[in-house]
Amino acid sequence: MKSAKKPRVVVNIIKEDKGYGATAKIEDKFIATSGDSFDELKEMIVDAVNLAVEEEGLQYSFEEFGLVYDMESFFSFYKVINAKALSKRIGMNQSLLSQYISGIKKPSSKQTGRILREVQQIGKELSEVKFLL
Repeated sequence: MKSAKKPRVVVNIIKEDKGYGATAKIEDKFIATSGDSFDELKEMIVDAVNLAVEEEGLQYSFEEFGLVYDMESFFSFYKVINAKALSKRIGMNQSLLSQYISGIKKPSSKQTGRILREVQQIGKELSEVKFLL
């Protein structure tokens, strides 16, 4: 295998009527795939990207991808994030947040920013947690 520098791969993930879709662009190559579940989608993304770059002697693992989610996919994958508790932290109506999460309503870019900042803050807080031993 050649030791070429790997381009960064950003994968956009969207909730579809059935399952999930993913798209990415690596230099001049457009990649699109889908899966019925997140686990299947992960496998399909790895296979599709590696097929697209095999002539360059490159190979990727899922952990190397940058992921960009639509809101519905994100909350579907990370069910551990409780919408009720998140809405309280943000100061947003729980019903409205639930409608954004389920795809019934589309949030404005300002609302999306509010939600994203709080989710990232939760992630930061969790990454700093320590347990007593």
